[in-house]
Amino acid sequence: MLIDITLKITPKMVSDAQGNEKKAFVGHLGTHFDVMDKDFPLEYTERKGITFDVSTVRDREIDISDINPDLLYPDMFAAFYTGFIEEEGYGGKKYFTEHPQLSNKLIDLLLEKKVSVIGVDCAGVRQGAEHSKTDQRCADRGVFVVENLCNLKELVNLKNYTVNTYPMNYEGMTGLPCRVIVKTDS
Repeated sequence: MLIDITLKITPKMVSDAQGNEKKAFVGHLGTHFDVMDKDFPLEYTERKGITFDVSTVRDREIDISDINPDLLYPDMFAAFYTGFIEEEGYGGKKYFTEHPQLSNKLIDLLLEKKVSVIGVDCAGVRQGAEHSKTDQRCADRGVFVVENLCNLKELVNLKNYTVNTYPMNYEGMTGLPCRVIVKTDS
């Protein structure tokens, strides 16, 4: 079975996003990687995946205690289902400024575990000024953040699946739009 976890973009979503987020243009519109000044390695296009259900975490950062760290291992795609994209919808001001965020300790753990990709169903792993700084810190360690995923709820109870991610082949951009497809035997 194939599950598309890429956000489908409509003209209204483009207009809303560009009105509320200065970076919501070609490279940062919809589902995309923040690659910063790095190249996305081709071997990262296929990774084993895991999705953590953190949708009940509200009014605080998502932390290590909200997941099972023993399920993380090198070279995987670690996704976080917050439910925010379904609740808030993509493109509005609140979507870009009040989204859930991963704690710095959790991000450090993901870097230590050497995951390849961190996926979220919101505008980023951190908010405001920490957004780009954290994306750069991850990219410098060979870990890429893919933002604005959808349909992650479908993955929460899957035990064995592969995530295929195909970014556009752009150069000199900080964001790469991508298509993200999950393949499972379930």
